[in-house]
Amino acid sequence: MTIDLFITCLNDAMFPRTGEATVKLLERLGHEVRFNEAQTCCGQMHFNSGYQEDALRLVRHFVETFRDAEVVVAPSGSCVGMVRDLYPRAAEWAGDEELLAEVNALAPRVFELSEFLVRHLGVEDVGAYYPHRVTYHQTCHAMRILRVGDAPLRLLRNVRGLKLAELPAVEQCCGFGGTFSVKNPETSTAMLADKVQSVLSTRAEACTAGDNSCLMHIGGGLSRLQAGTRTVHLAEILASTEAEVFA
Repeated sequence: MTIDLFITCLNDAMFPRTGEATVKLLERLGHEVRFNEAQTCCGQMHFNSGYQEDALRLVRHFVETFRDAEVVVAPSGSCVGMVRDLYPRAAEWAGDEELLAEVNALAPRVFELSEFLVRHLGVEDVGAYYPHRVTYHQTCHAMRILRVGDAPLRLLRNVRGLKLAELPAVEQCCGFGGTFSVKNPETSTAMLADKVQSVLSTRAEACTAGDNSCLMHIGGGLSRLQAGTRTVHLAEILASTEAEVFA
């Protein structure tokens, strides 16, 4: 299968290893991965902040970039949630029936990484090895918009060497929420404090998730406490192999 990678702007700018890990993982599973350099931001920040006209230009560009893709995979539940949930609303807001039809045709072919592996490919064991105690934070978009359910946990349970520690209050938001953390810093910080304490209670060496935006927020809180617990994207765990660990 040929897979088009939607890397997302945050990963492109700040977490390139996540994109590299996603490509490595998908190629290890026997798929061809393409990267269209014309891709840009999904427009979520703009749309959620009231800049619908700016977001609409990005929606149209996304459709133009990926309309011919067999499937599009992104290591971000947040951005995939934007495409599948808010792109139709954006097209309806604009009164553009042609765009709405194109969005409705493309959106079902856009997947978050873990749901693509488990739900679309039927793969739960990707041959990964990661000898650490890990806890999993379920991001809001993955849980509430995409409803990926236990797909990430199924993948983590099949990683050799990994000890999975259940995260208390896993359904609670970390407090990032994109521009929410900028506009409501006190509330965001209070939510982060609760999440960090939940992570520390697991005694995990690493906290993982499917979105680097949340991991950036949680990682900042852990770093300020000098807790010694790191954050790592799910894709990087799944791409890790025993051969590399002992190389």
